[in-house]
Amino acid sequence: MATLGNRKNTADIIERHRFDFRKKFGQNFLIDNNILEKIIEAAQITKDDCVLEIGPGIGTLTQRLAEEAGEVIAVEIDKNLIPILNETLADYDNVTIINDDILKVDINKIVEERGERPVKVVANLPYYITTPIIMTLFEKHVPLHSVTIMVQKEVADRMKVGPGTKDYGALSLAVQYYAKPEIVTKVPAACFMPRPNVDSAVIRLTRYEDTPVKADDEAWLFAVIRASFNQRRKTLANGLANAGNLSINRQQVEETLAEMGLPTSVRGETLTLEQFSELANRLLKKRT
Repeated sequence: MATLGNRKNTADIIERHRFDFRKKFGQNFLIDNNILEKIIEAAQITKDDCVLEIGPGIGTLTQRLAEEAGEVIAVEIDKNLIPILNETLADYDNVTIINDDILKVDINKIVEERGERPVKVVANLPYYITTPIIMTLFEKHVPLHSVTIMVQKEVADRMKVGPGTKDYGALSLAVQYYAKPEIVTKVPAACFMPRPNVDSAVIRLTRYEDTPVKADDEAWLFAVIRASFNQRRKTLANGLANAGNLSINRQQVEETLAEMGLPTSVRGETLTLEQFSELANRLLKKRT
């Protein structure tokens, strides 16, 4: 089977199978071998690894993953792509194709069944569902070694940035709580078929064994963070006091900010992860 990391071979197989791109699945297939190799290199795959690929499409990245890894599990939601994958991956006996929605798959079970074999996620993620997939992987505490993904460039930027920038927000804090983010390379829109309206980036998220801050209640920490960014133009005190699900009042928030040496006019976008952790831990005690 010819490799797929170029426009001609990708177009040929799409035409032969009369495949129609489905917008709701965010299907954009990579047609650049250079980027393909950068993903493989960044993921640092060995024959000891099992790779979980989300959204293999026609198998462009899957073929290279199968050559490098001991095992590949590819989860594809679009049943119309399964016949194509069965063809493009026919030469690889270490690939398992699962036709399902990744958000409904028991990823923890997949990892547990691998025993001591490290599991790494490598994927070209659909734009429309990037954040839910990333947060599912982390919030369910799946013991993954790393996550190397291609995402919309602005999403990669949001994962990486620190406080005081316009891109900094709840996603930045959530990712940086669980993993160390490193942007590997930018990917122009011309590297895909069909061509998307925006550029992409490859980002590697190396999961922390121990989180960099200690949250007394993880769910509470992220509830506080989300409330802090729901209305970015409001002060932190206003945002938290107006969040009905937190059950805390403005006085409690202002007292806590004073204890931390922060002004009552402070906005959420200026706080570090460490400060948010301290804020959440202090507010939790006042709340209870």
